[in-house]
Amino acid sequence: MIYWLLFWTFFQAGAFSFGGGFGMISIIRDQVLSHGWLTEEELLNIIAVAESTPGPIAVNIATFVGAEQAGLLGSLLATLGIVLPSFIIILIIAAFAGRLMKYAPVQAFLGGIRPCVVGMILAMSAILLLQQTLDLGSVYDALAPDLRAMILLSGLFVIAAFYRRLTKKHPSPIVMILISAGLGMLFYGM
Repeated sequence: MIYWLLFWTFFQAGAFSFGGGFGMISIIRDQVLSHGWLTEEELLNIIAVAESTPGPIAVNIATFVGAEQAGLLGSLLATLGIVLPSFIIILIIAAFAGRLMKYAPVQAFLGGIRPCVVGMILAMSAILLLQQTLDLGSVYDALAPDLRAMILLSGLFVIAAFYRRLTKKHPSPIVMILISAGLGMLFYGM
């Protein structure tokens, strides 16, 4: 039963979300929390690890959650579930892409989806920011600012701004992740 549920849950997330892995996070979050598979804090930790490991974030999250709930087979089924819809859609698009993109309804559909994707990514970013810095999980929670998280986030902004001012380029995401990991170890201990 858990195997089917993992596959189906992540299949739905893969089929009904647009905008790549970050667009899927809000759907995955709702599903994982509603099934009681992880706590909010455990999910945030998995998101942090998934973001800093190679590969698409949604695939990494599905793999971690599947492994946590049902071992190796659970991780394989959750991963298959999240990837299969995109695989099928890409096969269909690849077969008909040139012809499909010429149609006004297809262009209108894609034009309508873009703002939704941006909104989902911004909403999830705001939720993660509030949870991480203010420990605010819902509107019913009291504010409990995490000073270390606020200092770490501010420090990363300062480092990125300083680097951009000196080099006129954005800092490498890899370097920023490594700096963040180092500051996290320093602020939160090993």
